[in-house]
Amino acid sequence: MATAAHDNSPEPSPTLADLRTAFLSSWGSDTCYPESEHEWSDSNPARDQCGMTALVAHDVLGGEITLAEVHVAGTKVGHHYWNVLPDGTTVDFTGGQFRPDEVITNAHPVIRPPDAPHRHRDRYELLRCRVLDHLERARDETLEARQAR
Repeated sequence: MATAAHDNSPEPSPTLADLRTAFLSSWGSDTCYPESEHEWSDSNPARDQCGMTALVAHDVLGGEITLAEVHVAGTKVGHHYWNVLPDGTTVDFTGGQFRPDEVITNAHPVIRPPDAPHRHRDRYELLRCRVLDHLERARDETLEARQAR
């Protein structure tokens, strides 16, 4: 019985592309804000996923979370969250969700409480579990491909 040679390479860290793919395959009406479930669709899977997505991205990548207001015709209609990585790179996995009339303004970094989120924790945990499972499967496939070489 042949055994695979032990590869001492470090485990690959997920890339932003890996994480984007994981989010796309993990979002659903059951991970967006409950009051927005009726707005969620396969054609705009990032719609109303920003809070939970920013928290999960923070879990995986670290950095800061940024909060901004969403305005339509000068009236605040909501909030939007995204991430700034430790190296200063801005990452907004859900930035494509907005309609042309929605304007993002008044952005500022926020401190994540250590036990966050308080609201919609079940949705955050569901999204987090799906994303981490996806990343683990992708990592395992990468390691298997390395060993096959």
